[in-house]
Amino acid sequence: MGLQSWYDEHIVPRIIRCACGLDVMTERRKQVVPLAKGRVFEIGCGGGHNQPHYDRERVTSFAGIDPSGKLLEYARAEANAKGWSADIRQGVGEDIPFADEEFDTAVCTFTLCSVQDQSRVLSELRRILKPGGTLLFLEHGKSPDSRVQRWQERIEPVWKHLVGGCHLTRPVSSAIADSGFAVTPIDKGYTPKTPRFAGWMEWGVATKTA
Repeated sequence: MGLQSWYDEHIVPRIIRCACGLDVMTERRKQVVPLAKGRVFEIGCGGGHNQPHYDRERVTSFAGIDPSGKLLEYARAEANAKGWSADIRQGVGEDIPFADEEFDTAVCTFTLCSVQDQSRVLSELRRILKPGGTLLFLEHGKSPDSRVQRWQERIEPVWKHLVGGCHLTRPVSSAIADSGFAVTPIDKGYTPKTPRFAGWMEWGVATKTA
């Protein structure tokens, strides 16, 4: 195992677990995750940060995937703590191991930044949603400010190696809309006490169009 592989397997999951568990992230999750209903699928479910915020009165089943074995350990522990049955598998968003139109809701938080092929992942999320199904998203990405964008472009090549392939320059809402969803924003803005190059976030509800 090379140094980068060792770092990605053992260090990155801990960085992600810590960064995604910050209080400001939790407050924004509370605006998004409780909207999930019916049969729910979560991409990038490793870490388990969203599970405390699902409304069990609204959710009839829960499934999720994550490529990280270490993060999946956290997710399964959170499922046990919540006391619900969950189908949590190791996998990638470019090839979601579930059937067409199987879910009412898909949840995607802080995941689109690090997938290999963003458009393919969004296509897969659309595929597994029922007609009229919803994609709930909370993501960081490309800043609307040109000065910040320039810094994002400069920093991203190094940043990706440090934070598990995380991209700083990917659009969020526009990419989702271009993939066959009608996007209803909840909010957007810079994260307090976070460098602007990594702090721009957008969150909302996207409905699968015909």
